[in-house]
Amino acid sequence: MLEVDETFFLESQKGSRKLTRPARYRGDRAKGAGRKAGDWVTVLVGRVRGQPYTVDKVLGKLSGAEVTAALKDAIKPGETVVCTDGHSAFLRHDKMLGVETRYFVASYHGHTNKTFHVQTANNYHEQLKTWIQRGLRGVASKNLPNYLAWHRLMTWNRGGLSTFDVLRSALGQQVINI
Repeated sequence: MLEVDETFFLESQKGSRKLTRPARYRGDRAKGAGRKAGDWVTVLVGRVRGQPYTVDKVLGKLSGAEVTAALKDAIKPGETVVCTDGHSAFLRHDKMLGVETRYFVASYHGHTNKTFHVQTANNYHEQLKTWIQRGLRGVASKNLPNYLAWHRLMTWNRGGLSTFDVLRSALGQQVINI
């Protein structure tokens, strides 16, 4: 079962010499900022329950077409069951990808559904955000895909990744999630 959910990172232009927005000083936000869609970077996370398999992609916009494109290589039509929350971007997976899709909305279904939930993906969100915000003290949004790959590699390494595999990954070969 593939659990799919989205998370958001505040857009950062860390290290950039020309900002496209007013500067934030020591984490301060401009008046009224922080709630607009342009202030956030969307990251789609998919986790296979009980396995270290992870799909994580930075999306330009949270739409059905982008979610479908991001998940296309990660699923097998007719075999994979996708479990997700009730966001409108996830509503047409079953038709577009040929998979069975189960939706779980905690406010509607209650908080105790042991079969269909997205808690594994939410747990990965928390690990990823803690690592980026506390461990790395934030990263530039343009480099976020590289940091997602690094975190995915570290998560996979818990199962015993060799030094040779890390070097192959640095050279651009995919050694995890295959």
